[in-house]
Amino acid sequence: MTPAASTAYDAAVSAAGPRKMLDVRNVRKHFGPVVALDGVSISVEAGKVAAIVGDNGAGKSTLVKILTGVHQPTSGEIAFDGQPVVMHDPDEARRVGVETLFQDLALVDDLTIWQNLFLGRELTWGGPLRLTRKRAMAERAREMLSGLQINIPSIEARVRRLSGGQRQAVAISRAVGWNAKLTIMDEPTAALGVKERTEVENLIERLRDQGRTFLLISHNFDQVMRLSNEIWIMRNGRVVGHRRTAETSGDELVALITGAKPAEIGRKPSD
Repeated sequence: MTPAASTAYDAAVSAAGPRKMLDVRNVRKHFGPVVALDGVSISVEAGKVAAIVGDNGAGKSTLVKILTGVHQPTSGEIAFDGQPVVMHDPDEARRVGVETLFQDLALVDDLTIWQNLFLGRELTWGGPLRLTRKRAMAERAREMLSGLQINIPSIEARVRRLSGGQRQAVAISRAVGWNAKLTIMDEPTAALGVKERTEVENLIERLRDQGRTFLLISHNFDQVMRLSNEIWIMRNGRVVGHRRTAETSGDELVALITGAKPAEIGRKPSD
């Protein structure tokens, strides 16, 4: 590419704006007469961490279930990496490139680390018996953890013997290790102590710096402020605010979530 062409290309990319890995446009979801989502529009830039915050009942869980194929929207559009998609079930969501890390992690305690990483994606030999390729899976699991800079003593260890932070690291590895375009994390450190939470947050930051894209659902404002690049605020099934993380504060987020004015946050009733 000539210098002139390169300059023109850079200008075109700049004019188009940041690359959107996820683009949700005017999504609505009705359950009978109940409106769970009312015209929700959010986006997530590639290689960034976007967070969604909101009180219970704000619509966060319904939105996540739509993004993971559990529910289908009543109306609206969803695009991944610039392509419109319709996901009828979780398998379709995974094929699109969406992986999800829920609070319960969905790990099997009595299986080894490598078995958990390949759960539902087992490598098999051809033929009628479909025998699993254990050695190949173990080696691939070792490469996966090494590439993500995750320190686990042995991939042969049973998951039940791991600490909370190690279990979370395995779950994150399983989510991002299959070339996911977007990893959705629902309260990823809710059950962890301070040390383990710090380890997991450091892992998420490393993965973000490697160009991974995350959508974080969390009630932990400190965590949201540490990890995210941008924040979407939901209330009563709607998006009521969008902020760059560096340009907002915990008080403003609380105000947007509750509908109060920022000056009223923390004020005693007698004030």
